[in-house]
This record gives sequence, structure tokens and C-alpha cells, in this order.
Amino acid sequence: MAKMQWSLFVLILMGQSSFLTCHHYEYHFVKENKTWTEAQKYCRDNYTDLATVFDMTDTKRLRDLAQNQDAAWIGLYSDPELNNKKMWRWQWSLPELEFSTSEENWYPQEPQDALISEACVPMDRNHKWKDVPCTTEFIFEFICYDERNQSDQKFHFIKNEVTWSKAQNYCREHHTDLVSGREQLDKISEDIDNKIGGKNVWIGLFRDSWRWSDESSFSFRNWNRQLFKSEDGNKKCAMTMTDGKWTSDECKKTKPFFCYDDKVILIKEKKTWDGALDYCRKNHSDLVSITNPHQQRWVQERAKKANTSYVWMGLRYTCFMDLWFWVNDCVVCYDNWAPGGRQEGCDRAAAMDIEGKWFKMTESDTFNFICTLK
Repeated sequence: MAKMQWSLFVLILMGQSSFLTCHHYEYHFVKENKTWTEAQKYCRDNYTDLATVFDMTDTKRLRDLAQNQDAAWIGLYSDPELNNKKMWRWQWSLPELEFSTSEENWYPQEPQDALISEACVPMDRNHKWKDVPCTTEFIFEFICYDERNQSDQKFHFIKNEVTWSKAQNYCREHHTDLVSGREQLDKISEDIDNKIGGKNVWIGLFRDSWRWSDESSFSFRNWNRQLFKSEDGNKKCAMTMTDGKWTSDECKKTKPFFCYDDKVILIKEKKTWDGALDYCRKNHSDLVSITNPHQQRWVQERAKKANTSYVWMGLRYTCFMDLWFWVNDCVVCYDNWAPGGRQEGCDRAAAMDIEGKWFKMTESDTFNFICTLK
């Protein structure tokens, strides 16, 4: 049977359940009032850590859990060791993307780091960047990205001249986010001359001193810009508000808080793919499956701590059906193969490198691996 016929047959067998979104972590709302540090210890003792928030879907999950409870700690804090602005990390606004220095396209002598508030980036018609204060207004228009649009119209040039934060809010409310990542920026290169003329436009690149308690590098921020002031020196810990937006407060104050419980675990043992699958099913649930960018970033963060160059996932190639499949029966509707990384062949399975790219490997290779928990 041809590959396409087999793929259709597998989809029919699996039914719609394979398309349901699942999360690799759970949130818990704790109503006890504790300082941020006490809350962190409680979460680490009883769950995994104080809550890390990936995107707007997660903010809704927290809001639904709290049921209108105002002011609750999350795991975001301003790292005192990063007060030196040169140690701030550049990040993309779109949370599924991780910034790489290979993407940089600065003007000469940029970023200047002239002011600690120069933390946001506009781009000119030649794709050159510079750092400016995020509060710069009445100068820059902006570009939104919409991943939900199934047509080619994924990029929207907005003619409003606003601050970076207002541009970000607009894009998240009406589309997906500010345009982010070199791949997206390259796709709009042909339109830039016609759409922006000689102007500069905001893109989704920013930097700050805020870090997550579990050391993950997720870039998502959801500040209430009327309440949150980055220069508030004593307010170093982040909290959610009733509307889901965030602000900060003194870490010594007591509030309820959110924990998260990881549903994936990195096993730092070297096993073949079959050995890894056996171990996961005997001790946990299964080898991990990844069906969307959200899950990809979550698993990618865990893979960074491996002591092998790759980690096994639950993706395997079957010669009989001539296709790649997830061992938990999820449909392969999302992938993150490295260029040339996907090759078909018997006795092949997929492994992720520490940068998150997927590669086909011989099943007899031995790597660390990631299991899902029951």
C-alpha cells in the first residue's frame, strides 16, 4: 500500500482524539499566603516549581484555576545578578521561538546599550536593527504575525505609531504576536519596500532581567503596563492579577501562588531507543511525543540538561507502513526536523539535539531520553 494510503488509514483508525491538545505540565493554585521564596520552596517540595507561563493559553489556565483571586505569585523574578544591562538576554516576543546570535542583523555599533531602557528593537527597510527605549512613541509602526491564518496573509503591516508594548498587545489581541524570528523576517523582505517606505517598524525583539524559577528560557511576558514599572527597584517578583495580566511586588510580601507539576522527565541514562521505550513504559508512561510548538519548547528546555548530544523521543520510522509515527498513536502533524535530518530507513528513530532540532538516528545508538509521566 502506498504511503499516502497508509497515512490516511492510520488517521482514520486514530480518530479525532489524536488532535486534542495536551499539556506536558499541570498547574496547581495554592491558597496559602507565603513570601515568594517560601512559595518557591513549597512548590519544589510538593510539585516541580513555581509556575512557568508559556503563552496566553497558560494565562487563561491560571485565571480559571484562581477563580478571580487577585495577586498570586508566579515563578518569574528579576535576577539581581543581571542589573548590568549588558547581561540582559535578547528574546523573541513569540514564545515558541528562541533567539540565536546567528539571527542578529544590527546596525554597526548597535546595540549601543546607551540606556538601560533601550530594550526594544525597530527594523528598517534593509532589515537592520537598533535598540531603543520601549516607550518610544509616535515614531514606529509595526508588523504582526498570524499563525492562525491558513492563507498566505500571515503578516500584517499596522500603520499605527505606538510604543513597543502597545504594538505587542495589539498583535496578541488581533493576530498571534509581533513578527519574530529570522525566518519570519525573511518572508516579509519583498513587501517591506512597498509597505513601510522609509520608516522603521517594531519587531518582536526585546530584552530584560526577568528569569523563571525553573531556569527555563521562555520569553513570554504579560505585564500590565499601567501597574508594572520596570524601574521599581524593590519589586523583584512577579504576580498575576484578576484579569490575567502581571505586575510585580516586593518578594517578602505574602500572597497565594501557582505551582506547576512537570509531566515529562529527562532520564540521564544512556540507552538504545528500544531500551528507552522499555524504561519509560515500565517506570513512567511512554517516550515523549510532540504535536505542537508549545510542547516542542517545553521538551527542548528539558533536553538542554542532557549529558548526551541527543535525547530519544517516541518517534519511529516503520518500513511496513513507510512513515514516521509516534509510539503513543499521536498523528505526526508537527515536526522540527533539522535540514537533512529527516531520512527514511528501517531501524530508524528520532532524537532531539540540545538546540531542539530533530535527527533520524539508528535505534542501536545510545542516548539520554525523555519520558512522559503518568
